[in-house]
Amino acid sequence: MPERDVLIAGAGLAGLACARRLAQSGLNCQILEASDSIGGRVRTDAVDGFQLDRGFQVLLTAYPEAQAVLDYGALRLHAFAPGALVRYHGRFYHLGDPWRDRASLWTTLLAPVPRWGDYWRLMRLRRDALRKSVDEIFSEPETTVLAALRSRGFSRRIIDHFFRPWIGGAMLDTTLSGSSRMFEFLFRMFALGDAAVPAGGMGAIPAQLAAGLPEGAVRLGAKVESVEEGAARLPGGERLTARAVVVAAEGGEAARLLRLESAVPWRSVWCIYFAARLAPVEEPLLVVSGGGRGPITNLAVMSQVAPGYAPDGHHLISASVLGYDQREPGSLVSAVRAQARRWFGPVAEEWRLLRYYHIEHGLPVVQPLTPAAEPRVAPGIYACGDWRATPSINGALESGRLAAEAVLQDLGVKAG
Repeated sequence: MPERDVLIAGAGLAGLACARRLAQSGLNCQILEASDSIGGRVRTDAVDGFQLDRGFQVLLTAYPEAQAVLDYGALRLHAFAPGALVRYHGRFYHLGDPWRDRASLWTTLLAPVPRWGDYWRLMRLRRDALRKSVDEIFSEPETTVLAALRSRGFSRRIIDHFFRPWIGGAMLDTTLSGSSRMFEFLFRMFALGDAAVPAGGMGAIPAQLAAGLPEGAVRLGAKVESVEEGAARLPGGERLTARAVVVAAEGGEAARLLRLESAVPWRSVWCIYFAARLAPVEEPLLVVSGGGRGPITNLAVMSQVAPGYAPDGHHLISASVLGYDQREPGSLVSAVRAQARRWFGPVAEEWRLLRYYHIEHGLPVVQPLTPAAEPRVAPGIYACGDWRATPSINGALESGRLAAEAVLQDLGVKAG
């Protein structure tokens, strides 16, 4: 008889959420993680007293699955201010969310990025997104973000100088060729809640999920070579058996283990972190590039959002870059510095480079976007991850839960 009920390949959010749900129902699970830590793409590194998330990430507090699974109070969330600071024609303009921050109404109306008709279109977009349920959004006709914005009559100015860096930054796609359903879902989430980070960094999210697992449930440094019904094989010939196997790996690993004909395509992003004595932005606002020279898509002073991201007397600056295909980081860092100097003056020359990350598997390309895919992929083998749901933290958590529920049903175990 197998020693374990379920083996899970991958300790990202989906794998952890799956294991937690199974453990709550009394099943004995083991997660096999190839790397040296849990979290997958959602990890935080400590560098010189700074907290560096592996790529600029936020938790949208309105995510329904996150609300059901996570303890927000224990995470000690710190929120960005609604809206964004848009760099346009050599100046910064505060484009706020007057529905949630009435003080931003006049600065928003005076910003030249939207044309006057765009304000009414934004109002209708917000109204429509809030009137629909999430299921209704995912049943809408699927098109691209760009086509959806154009069909609503938004001006080229607001599309190019606000939506491309803002929602394009969130979806890692400034071409706006991604899912219109995902765009409307994200717009609804931004309208209903905050974009926030835990006091201890985004890595606190997987840590909280793992804290609910029995001791020894996660085995690190355990790369899964192959899976089959009732077993997983590790390097050196070690064979582990179980009643069910869940593949919660990402990217090419999932394709390899599941023997998919083609790997899921992914979008990549660069994230560059700097330390600074002075904060270039006084408010906890996301800064987006409304065009012009330079590679920066968005920038955030993370220590203005969550002070614990930087040691006392210092600030942490995160710059995200999309569409940079070259692998030589030195020239990219120089170009980011040059753009920051144009934005903030000579003080940007004093920023100290802490670390840069090239996140090759930033977000999966899921289009057309549908509700979470069926977890069962073969007899006794299941799959989960945001590539099988919405490309987001919410999608990863939801997919993990659905895989666990499928396992419970097939094993005849009552959900706890």
